[in-house]
Amino acid sequence: MTPMEIGTKLVALVKAGKNDEAKKELYAKDIVSVEAGAPPGGNPESHGLDACLEKGKGWVAAHEIHGAEVEGPFPNGDRFAVVFRYDITQRASGNRIKMNEVALFTVKADKITREEFFYAMG
Repeated sequence: MTPMEIGTKLVALVKAGKNDEAKKELYAKDIVSVEAGAPPGGNPESHGLDACLEKGKGWVAAHEIHGAEVEGPFPNGDRFAVVFRYDITQRASGNRIKMNEVALFTVKADKITREEFFYAMG
């Protein structure tokens, strides 16, 4: 599959609320996931499919999601970008925020091998 085809499938699965299914089907087992930031003492990078799945579960557990939108993919060579928009409440603080995020995905051998997230901190 081309990066555009993989991106289109990823976006369709995310829109259907099938984020874990998207990761299990489209991500390489040795994927690297890079966040814009990490909690104090934490690492912004996660390595491996299991770590990415756990990170996603942790994010969902830490936030009440009032709304989510996804737009894309926007291809460029072996990569594609996707825009996410969230209306969430952080469970720990109770703060409700609107969050915009750009995700850049790299594809090799028909699998997503790297994802990088860009968003405003604080």
